Amino acid sequence: MTETRQSDIEAGEADAAVPTAGGKYVYCIVRLERPRDFGEIGIGGGARVYSVHHRDLAAVVSDTPIVIYDPTRENVLAHEFVNETVMREFTLIPMSFGTVFRSDKDVAALLNSTYQAFTDVLEKMQDKIEFGIKILWDRDKVVANLEQGNDEIRRLKDEITRNAASSTYFARMQLGRLVEAAME
Repeated sequence: MTETRQSDIEAGEADAAVPTAGGKYVYCIVRLERPRDFGEIGIGGGARVYSVHHRDLAAVVSDTPIVIYDPTRENVLAHEFVNETVMREFTLIPMSFGTVFRSDKDVAALLNSTYQAFTDVLEKMQDKIEFGIKILWDRDKVVANLEQGNDEIRRLKDEITRNAASSTYFARMQLGRLVEAAME
């Protein structure tokens, strides 16, 4: 298990390596042919982030003890910061928070075994970015708007309201399906 030192990269000696111990926290997968050091921006208080390679694919990793990381605000933000930093220059496949491998060799084995799938995904994602969207809505207002444009939704809702005590499970399920279909 080896890693390339930043001084080696800057000197053009990307094949020089020093041994490492512990696990590897994996942030993302990128297309990258030469070793790269992204700096001390990683999880666990600014761990050094660098690349581990198989052919022209690389996992962006940092050294870490083999632990289960708590999804604290600090840890999640560190994970996201690394991905955002890498995304400024590369198309990436983000890894789930807390992904830890035992060694560089294990990371390289992942890249090898999933090489074609990762390559295909990176090609499809080229020049695209991911957004997380949070939608807040008032269910009653949405259903009221849907009722105005759909007689069947309005009829079922009225039936359920009038017969609340004896309202059938089937009627409520049918209303739910109609609302779902109307929202699509």
